[in-house]
Amino acid sequence: MRFADIKGNDEIKRVLAGMADSGRIPHAMLFYENEGCGALPLLLAFYQYLCCTDRHDGDSCGKCPSCSKVSRLIHPDLHFVYPVNSGSKISSSAKPSSESYLPYWRELCISNPYFLESELYNALGIEGKSGNIAVSEAKFILDKLSLTSVQDGYKAVVVWLPEKMNAESGNKLLKIVEEPPENTLFLFVTHAPEKMLQTIFSRCQSLRVLPARKDEVASVLEGQFSISPEQASVYAGISGGSVGVALNHLGEREEYNEFLDLFSDFIGAAMGKDLMSALEAAETMAALDSREKQKAFCNFAGDCIRKIFMVKSNMAQISNATEQELPFFAKVAGHCRDTFCEKALGCFDNAAQLIERNVNPKIVFCDLADRIFIYI
Repeated sequence: MRFADIKGNDEIKRVLAGMADSGRIPHAMLFYENEGCGALPLLLAFYQYLCCTDRHDGDSCGKCPSCSKVSRLIHPDLHFVYPVNSGSKISSSAKPSSESYLPYWRELCISNPYFLESELYNALGIEGKSGNIAVSEAKFILDKLSLTSVQDGYKAVVVWLPEKMNAESGNKLLKIVEEPPENTLFLFVTHAPEKMLQTIFSRCQSLRVLPARKDEVASVLEGQFSISPEQASVYAGISGGSVGVALNHLGEREEYNEFLDLFSDFIGAAMGKDLMSALEAAETMAALDSREKQKAFCNFAGDCIRKIFMVKSNMAQISNATEQELPFFAKVAGHCRDTFCEKALGCFDNAAQLIERNVNPKIVFCDLADRIFIYI
């Protein structure tokens, strides 16, 4: 992955190249992104640039042995840690770890480095479960970093979603993150920095990876994923600046339509003051076949609420709503109270957090239905 392969975030690319050129590189860097916006490609391009033996014009050559190894994610000094759980693709007797799932991680990263959390779990065969970074992963990192670098350069540990790290693993890593061995980098990618252990967060230099423009998303879809210009334009428009979200909508249109129908039934019942129908929709939400899917629906509903707010604020042209969706969002915007969107967004965010904490989904969504019924 070269910087030239990544659309947008030109300022971050200049900063990263400048760090490598000057040799003044923070030992712990945190890339904060909205899901699927390209933090992983950026940090891989940065590490490739750092290790390249023939870098020039602010980019790696893409041809030397080091670049070839990084691009295939087989560089011996580049290690990955990410949320895992027990699943169908490893032996039931084996303890789940990033190392045991590494071939599936590589395959997913190479085919789509903008993947979403749910897509990682599907690739690892742990769909329906929540991944976590356990203390055994911290031990793995300590073991790897106790060895000297294989290629006499920088060793790097990429931690994808450090907010999934429990307190025990975070505390075990704290000292080495604060004082790592020479030429050792920690590269974190987070979607929720507020959920990270503050002891880890405070020791990182943060970089905000911004959502891409619509034309940049469309360009990536066309150039890297062979999507037709017409489709690329449509899905870039509803992506919120995330290549990962656009690709997910392309591949999971059936789920998108399912969520939109469920959200429409739920909000329609609330607008019609039909509490029983709203509670029936809540039962359907609670019956979604995994906690990850329940959380995904809450995130989807939150995005719909944002679209309603944009329409209500006379900014429909930048709401990212499709022509087919717009009449429904306009209807809700014309009916709901001025305070509804802010309160509803908080409700769906809170519901997603409760689901993640293993609260009974029937209780969560029943309470959600009551609140939305009152607030609308």
